[in-house]
This record gives sequence, C-alpha cells and structure tokens, in this order.
Amino acid sequence: MAKKKLVVLTGAGISAESGLKTFRDSDGLWEGYDVTEVATPRAWRKDPKLVLDFYNMRRRDVLKAEPNAAHTGLAALEEDFDVHIITQNIDDLHERAGSTHVLHLHGSIFQMRSEKNEMLVYEIREDILLGHRAGDGAQLRPHIVWFEEPVPMIEAAVPLVRSADIFVIVGTSLVVYPAAGLVDLVLPGVPKFIVDKKIPYTSAIGNLVAIEEPASAGVKELQSRLAGLK
Repeated sequence: MAKKKLVVLTGAGISAESGLKTFRDSDGLWEGYDVTEVATPRAWRKDPKLVLDFYNMRRRDVLKAEPNAAHTGLAALEEDFDVHIITQNIDDLHERAGSTHVLHLHGSIFQMRSEKNEMLVYEIREDILLGHRAGDGAQLRPHIVWFEEPVPMIEAAVPLVRSADIFVIVGTSLVVYPAAGLVDLVLPGVPKFIVDKKIPYTSAIGNLVAIEEPASAGVKELQSRLAGLK
C-alpha cells in the first residue's frame, strides 16, 4: 500500500533550537544587522563586501550547528509517510537529519552563483570574497533569494502542496510571501497541522490542528497525532 504524502513547510523556528538566529525574533534585525542592509539587491549594490561578510558568518554558523530533535523527528516520519519538506531555511539541517526530499525555497548557504546569471551555480563551504568570479567573469554572490527578489522554486512547491494527503507547518510565522500563501493551496478536506511556539493568526484556515510548542516538543506531539493517519 502506498504511503500517504506528507508535505511539510518549515521556517526559521525549526532551526532556532539549533542555535541559528532568526530576524523575526528581533524587530527585523538579524544578528544585529538590519535585513535591508544585508539581504536585498539594494544592499548588494551598495556594499557587496558587507553582504558577503554577513553570509560568510551565517555559513560558519550553519557549519557549527547540528540538527535538533525537530529535524530528526521529521526525518523519522519517512518510515510511515512519503515526506516532502519545503523549507524557507537556507541551512542544510534537514538533509543532515536524514530527510531525503527537501526543496529550498530561498536557496542554500552552501551555494553561490554569478551575480549576472542565476543558472551559474557552484557549491561553497568556505568564504566568498570580492574578486571571486563565476565562469562568466561576474562576481559571485550567495545563491539565496533576498527580500524583493522573485522566488523561482515556488513553482515546484505549488504542485507538491496540491498533492498533499497531509500538510504540516513547522516554525514559520506565515508572514513571508509567497511561502505563506502555500497553505491556501492545500486541497479541501486535507488534514493540516501547525507547530510553532507562537501560532500566527490562522482562524481563516479550515481543518487545522494547532500545536503551540517549540519545534522539538511540537514535532514530538505531531508524531503522536499522525500515528492514526498512516
């Protein structure tokens, strides 16, 4: 018998317990930086070195971080479900925890690309510096979707969401679009669960179970609730 398709949308809240800071917890600041100064095309044009320095620090943070119980709990669900994770996070903690189907909506901290050609993408574990060039001669930048940029991977996420037998949200405030709009694409009648330490406004979402807990505790409760839906 085929496993039910479980589609999970994750946000910064799931990685916070691994020590990775989120700007949503600090009035638009991220590790003391205003996001408009480090995470927009305007910031890149104004001060590319500052942007590179910021993401180089983020890359080092991710390399030091370890998956937490929420990451491993979602990976363990693959025993009973066909699990597909759509993450807004740029870290690789889902993969390191053992999840095998992970779609990164906003790119990866471990990839870089030409600032002129987004198809020229390279793996990176070290720092990106000014003067590092892509194959087309252009400066390399993080392969990350910044604020004010389109989100091309949303096109792959939409059919996944619409094919879900069960839909789960973990650790996202549901305010960053277009990711936040994915929940509206879930087919009628499909069970939905949201796990977050502070549940956002969701009364307009039908057929929803809210688990107001930090990610690790919430995913543990989610596992229990899903046991009857295999």
